[in-house]
Amino acid sequence: MQQVPFDEVTTSAARDAGGWLGALPVAVVATSADGAIVRWDHAAEDLLGYTPHEVLGLHIADLLHPGADRSLGRSLWEGAATGRGVMGMVTAWHKDGRPLDLEIWACPVPARHRGGTTVLVFAAQAEAARRIRGSSAVWDGLFARSPVGIAILDTQLRFLRVNPALEAMNGLPQAAHIGRRLVEILPDVNAADMERAMRRALDEGRPVLDSRRTGRTPADPDRDHVWSGSYVRLQDTDGRPIGVAATLIDITAKEQAQLEAEAGRRHLALVNEATLKIGTSLDLERTAQELADVSVPDLADAVTVDVLDSLAAGGELGTGLVGGAVLRRLAKAPLAGSPVTNVLAPLGRTLAFPASAPYARALGAHRPYVIARFDEQAIAPAAAHSSAPAELLRRGVHSFMMVPLLARGVVLGLATFYRTRPVGPFTDSEVALAGDLAARAAVCVDNARLYRREHDTAAVLQRSMLPQHITPPPGIEVAHRYLPASDVNEVGGDWYDVIALDDGRAVLVIGDVMGHGIAAAAVMGRLSASVRALARLDLSSEDLLSQLEAALHDLAEPMLATFLSIVVDPATGRCSITRAGHPPPAAVAPDGTARLLDVPPGLPLGVGGVRFTTTDITLPPGSLLVLYTDGLVEARSSDIDARLGELTDLLAEPGPSLPALCDRLLTHLVPASADDDIALLVARITGTA
Repeated sequence: MQQVPFDEVTTSAARDAGGWLGALPVAVVATSADGAIVRWDHAAEDLLGYTPHEVLGLHIADLLHPGADRSLGRSLWEGAATGRGVMGMVTAWHKDGRPLDLEIWACPVPARHRGGTTVLVFAAQAEAARRIRGSSAVWDGLFARSPVGIAILDTQLRFLRVNPALEAMNGLPQAAHIGRRLVEILPDVNAADMERAMRRALDEGRPVLDSRRTGRTPADPDRDHVWSGSYVRLQDTDGRPIGVAATLIDITAKEQAQLEAEAGRRHLALVNEATLKIGTSLDLERTAQELADVSVPDLADAVTVDVLDSLAAGGELGTGLVGGAVLRRLAKAPLAGSPVTNVLAPLGRTLAFPASAPYARALGAHRPYVIARFDEQAIAPAAAHSSAPAELLRRGVHSFMMVPLLARGVVLGLATFYRTRPVGPFTDSEVALAGDLAARAAVCVDNARLYRREHDTAAVLQRSMLPQHITPPPGIEVAHRYLPASDVNEVGGDWYDVIALDDGRAVLVIGDVMGHGIAAAAVMGRLSASVRALARLDLSSEDLLSQLEAALHDLAEPMLATFLSIVVDPATGRCSITRAGHPPPAAVAPDGTARLLDVPPGLPLGVGGVRFTTTDITLPPGSLLVLYTDGLVEARSSDIDARLGELTDLLAEPGPSLPALCDRLLTHLVPASADDDIALLVARITGTA
């Protein structure tokens, strides 16, 4: 292979045009960055006889004549790969077994995948090329056929020539280019950046690959495009720069696809994050704040969340939004340090909007209200209701949307998203994303609303079924407490009672229906009423529990309950104790000794097929009996035996009054947020029946 100097294969006119290939059959071959052939056109097949299937993947140097110095061939290709725009003559090997002299021009262009390089190799039969060498039209064939925009510029970055593909990209004829710079003919693209890249290629001699041109040209003045440009310095035989060869490829569609794919990945990640972070509790304010926090800054620069005031107040949702909307602000993000949220209504503020206001319209229509370009004209309808839109515009808000919180067909409130960063208005996909986040939050808010309503109903039902007035017989003093579960836990079925019998005895009972909510409270009421009726029939404790067992079996849905009954005779101190899976009672002697009474535990009511046993003990006058449900002594992080030990230790301390003792037990044994209901009944046997 022989490398030919640049000026020996071009005339001065061709140098001005930047190349030598003219109107003759030209093969176009492309290689990857490692020299493997990745493109083989029909002209190449005609020239050397090989089909694409036979050569794709081979190194380009493998096509040289067997007797040629392959290191020289590789050197020529490597020179092209580094961007020097080399020319030369090589001896190739035709498929039919004969040598063929070729003249080639090789130059790098950006690969389809960013960061790579493709080397384009234009090859023609050397004899034909020599016949036309010196013609001023040497580049016409290449320029006319190339789908890549090609331009030759002088050292002042003035256009010398452009091909038809570049004319089409720019929307300007060649005559409008010649002698002028890019900044003069295309002011709506980043021409200054491109000229800096060309100047760098001229000054440093290294090619600049994949330099992005963005903006609009007369070819498509209403839409932004993205082009990938590469610049290679042209130089004479003495190494002096004589200009720049530029190639340009429109990659708008590819760039848009990449942006959409990236946006899709970001949106999916945000939805996944929202699934984990929104709805971690059944608290309205916390759920609203979680929605705001998740949305900033990935979707918006500021967010507020407002719910219907009736919902925030714990009432019903109301009959509709015909007369406007009254909302309460429950969340905003960022909570501080944002020029946008600083001018918005604070948390807890009640906001009233007439039916004509955008807030009310968005709620009434059950669909997002979007102002893609937030400007003076866009805010005019809202200016009559509030000065906030004008202030938001002054603080940089340029895009805005309101998205209703809809759950199960009911509107609960709305989330408002503000954008200030220069990243363009909210897109349709971002509006859809905001809708997904709002829908997730709305379901959580509605769950909290429904739970709170059920929780309140169960609490009212349970309290109404507990004994309102306990009147023990003479010889017995009692104190009692009921502590419902915290708001984040469902109400259970705990209950207690003291039933005076005609002979002066009293029945102390306490029970716990397993389960929570309205169903447990209803069963508790049924059992407590049954116990009162059965106890007054003077049934034995075993028979009473058997009747309660039968009552549970009559239910449509199986239920279990623990139960403890102590029949106390204050005149003798005799106590008959029957347990059905309930925690053991405690007794405190007059000298302060506290212990758990050792009686058979039994199995809960509702198991079926169980015989209950009664244990008799006698307590001296002044003794205490302590009955309680498991919520008093069970804790997730503590062993039950240790908790029972704490109970007896507290009971052994010097005796306050019975109400004070109840309060002390609750204070020391129950955390601030109880996981379960607690019923507590304390009785003192005075012995003065």
